[in-house]
Amino acid sequence: MTGKERLRFRLLCAVGKALRLLGFPGLAMLGNGVGHLIWYFVPSRRKLAVDNIERHLGMSRKDAEKTAHASFCHTGRAFLEILLTGKFGMSSPRLRIDSPELMQRLRECDRPIVAATAHFGSWELLASMLGQLYAPPRPRMVVVRRYHDEAVQAFIASCREATGADMIGHRNAAMSVIRALHHRGIVAFLVDHNTSPAEAEFLPFLDDVAAVNMGPALLAVRAKALIWPVALMREGGNYVFHLQEPLDTTTLEGTRDEQVKTAAAFYTQAIENFVRECPEQWFWMHDRWKTKAHPTR
Repeated sequence: MTGKERLRFRLLCAVGKALRLLGFPGLAMLGNGVGHLIWYFVPSRRKLAVDNIERHLGMSRKDAEKTAHASFCHTGRAFLEILLTGKFGMSSPRLRIDSPELMQRLRECDRPIVAATAHFGSWELLASMLGQLYAPPRPRMVVVRRYHDEAVQAFIASCREATGADMIGHRNAAMSVIRALHHRGIVAFLVDHNTSPAEAEFLPFLDDVAAVNMGPALLAVRAKALIWPVALMREGGNYVFHLQEPLDTTTLEGTRDEQVKTAAAFYTQAIENFVRECPEQWFWMHDRWKTKAHPTR
């Protein structure tokens, strides 16, 4: 980093330290406030979210607006919760496990694991949990998009890695992911964002067709990994860890391309299940269906 970047990094650390004093309740209130501001002052995102919910969930306009507004507040909280990663984990009194039996299977699993999750619920605190699922030297990794600003990137990384999970940029991540999976690691991917046609398979998602990133599916099939859908939902001031039944990629039939498509369809449907269960906790202001498939001739 340059001198100016180091100065900004120290400033961000100081602000983050001050905001952490608010604790979970205070940052929840502040996050709700941030969501309200985005709702009122970014009308283009507000309209996009309402239109998406109305179209993809079949809600009335009034109900879609109510759900979208709640989604903005949840998103505001999600962004600020990154400051609390060092205070949250498997032993947190704020945590409830939705399916203890599935959690036990996950913790006892001795196979490579691809954790499929989304911009849903408290995705930043989820990284704290994944960092504590297994003890070193077993790899624990989360694939993320890097920020262009080096000071911001360093600050965000320091928060996300507070409980042991390594963060790796999604560009050029393949070899690091393969090495981690080869050593029976767990690697988490956010699989609900729009992607370019070159990286995508177009698959059903919320009664439409979306461009789905094939990278996590390809890496999971190559490593013979289990794909385990996970999410951390909010429940008032607390959190609930949800898991769905995993897919064992070694059981997939067909060609390699067919196996990869099946794996991608599996985690896409899993994310849809999470969203339908609690739609106000998903990131609806994102233009998920922006990339369109080229029409076949």
